[in-house]
Amino acid sequence: MGLKIAIVGAGIGGLSATALAALDSHDVTLFERFEQPRPLGSGLVIQPVGLAVLDSIGVGENARALGSPILRMAGHEASSGRTVLDVDYRKTDPGLALHRASLFQVLWNKVQTLGIPVVTAATVESAPLDGDTRRLHLADGRSFGPFDLVIDASGTNSPLSPLKARALKFGAIWGTVPWPNSTSLPRNELRQRYLRADHMIGILPIGRAPSDPTPITAVFWSLPVGNFPMWQASPLMAWKDEAVRLWPDIEPFLSGITHHDQMVPARYTHGTLRRPFAPALAFIGDSAHRASPQLGQGANMAMLDAMALVTALRLPRTKALPAYGAMRRWHVRTYQGMSAIFTPMYQSDSRILPPVRDYLLAPSARLPLVRNLLTSLVSGDMIPPLAGRPFP
Repeated sequence: MGLKIAIVGAGIGGLSATALAALDSHDVTLFERFEQPRPLGSGLVIQPVGLAVLDSIGVGENARALGSPILRMAGHEASSGRTVLDVDYRKTDPGLALHRASLFQVLWNKVQTLGIPVVTAATVESAPLDGDTRRLHLADGRSFGPFDLVIDASGTNSPLSPLKARALKFGAIWGTVPWPNSTSLPRNELRQRYLRADHMIGILPIGRAPSDPTPITAVFWSLPVGNFPMWQASPLMAWKDEAVRLWPDIEPFLSGITHHDQMVPARYTHGTLRRPFAPALAFIGDSAHRASPQLGQGANMAMLDAMALVTALRLPRTKALPAYGAMRRWHVRTYQGMSAIFTPMYQSDSRILPPVRDYLLAPSARLPLVRNLLTSLVSGDMIPPLAGRPFP
């Protein structure tokens, strides 16, 4: 018999968990704080492990139809033109870049098709334990439950998660623009340009929007979080001129950006819950672990959490949540550790790490063994995503 489950948050992880749990015959209700569920953010990359989860849900082909296959991640140092990032995907197993709205739409459509009830305008305040079940108390006084399990997928501002994450100094501004006809850059690669580690600009081809066939791309610019107000107050042309000096090929991508509010600030934190569950309560995605987007694993980690949790729920109730934690422990720790190592090499004030990146790591990345390891790293399968369990 299935469990009665409440899922808090209709982001990528929450929608994935909702669909997977319903497909596994659980009685699911989804709670979302917005009156109309909607995506937040710009472009993202779904790695092969994430695509396997989408295929299990039954929306993989829908996502592929909207996204852009990514075969390579390439980055160059601005002053020398030196290649300092060059990572290939497996030709038979590329990444998929798409707008967050596109991924949201295919998952949301699946949840609607499954007939899963959704409670909107639901700002959760608490989920107290009542015996071995939980209730959800909302800010407007409504109460729901009891539930056999509450899954917290409400992200970085979760009112339920005890995670205390460390704020990262560098964030980014993101915007979505049409792919320009005048560029010769490939539409199957993530491209970045760096000056030391305190300047970075990049483009990510992200397919198309759900209702528009126009090819689009995400443009991102790294800067310290404390400089966001200064950027907003400065003339937009000054920023565009600086970006073009750093990378002349970026000019046609910036031509359509005419207002500051076309670029959305993003702040990042880093932290991991030692135990991503409590009695009748499980944490997935940013409620359980947070990191910079440098490895492109955020959405994938949330979907893998959802897959692991629903898989673990096939076990007896007393064993299910510890099994979920064990399944994800080493994959999460490995990628959190790699993110902590690599992020300062691309986003920091360090004057030491960029030369290490450029003259030590970049040459070593050309060695076959290291190159294969980096491919596994970005693909999300450097170690098994679900330890001790077969993966789709």
